[in-house]
Amino acid sequence: MNKTNVPHFTLNNGVEIPAIGFGVFQTPPAETTRAVETALQVGYRHVDTAAAYGNEREVGEGIRRSGIAREDIFIETKVWVTDYGHDETLRAFDKSAAKLGVDTIDLLLLHQPMVGAFDATIAAYHALEKLLADGRVPAIGISNFTPAVLTRFLPQVTITPAVNQIELHPYFTQTANVAANTGAGILTQAWSPIGGITHYQGSQATSTFTDATLVEIGRRHGRTAAQVMLRWHVQQGRQVIPKSTHAPRIAENFDIFDFVLSDAELAAIDALDKGVRGGPDPDQPQPQFLGYRIPEA
Repeated sequence: MNKTNVPHFTLNNGVEIPAIGFGVFQTPPAETTRAVETALQVGYRHVDTAAAYGNEREVGEGIRRSGIAREDIFIETKVWVTDYGHDETLRAFDKSAAKLGVDTIDLLLLHQPMVGAFDATIAAYHALEKLLADGRVPAIGISNFTPAVLTRFLPQVTITPAVNQIELHPYFTQTANVAANTGAGILTQAWSPIGGITHYQGSQATSTFTDATLVEIGRRHGRTAAQVMLRWHVQQGRQVIPKSTHAPRIAENFDIFDFVLSDAELAAIDALDKGVRGGPDPDQPQPQFLGYRIPEA
């Protein structure tokens, strides 16, 4: 992979992943192609999507329109729970690869743990292990796995996940989850890394984007609160996947590698934790997840 000037993290199997990627969660398909093309032109070399987002096809089109060689782009997607099970997950790979228009997917994750159907979750991961052995995916991982789920999961699999993608931002720092990931040799990847979920589900007054501490730290460095949050993640060893459909903000989120937060500033951001999860609780059954089926390519 052409590293450009973006720092990388090395996964537990030696594969390198850019420190910052471009997310497309809740980006409408009609806007996804342009957003992905813009991000790649800015300098991103990692795009994160999921079968359940309904925009894999448009991600693939944005990659092709960018003119950047496939081998220089790190593509990540996720298998949805209704495709769990060994054979079902192998088929899910085929569906995602066809929509993306690729033969290999650089990082393939299980999107959620299904604590009420854990045998299917394990069978799905065994399918990821087969895809890894067959060379169809260079790295495999999980998403939204808590320490409790990890404790149940790891003894039943052969290959330790390379990545665990979890909700993580200054208002929900998940220190125990990060410690569990690190202890197992798993890279923590932050979704909603700048607290967008607090902005959309809460009031402006409680948004990370207007938090006085983050704004003040940004002022010292001539940066936005979003840039401060992304820098906070990367300096502490977490990979991030911010999302936006606005070209100036896409570029702004990428511009985080020429300033450094002090230890005191990092600690001040850590102290903002409210311990309140914005997304569904992965330790609880989520029967509503079973209502969405992933269409064929």
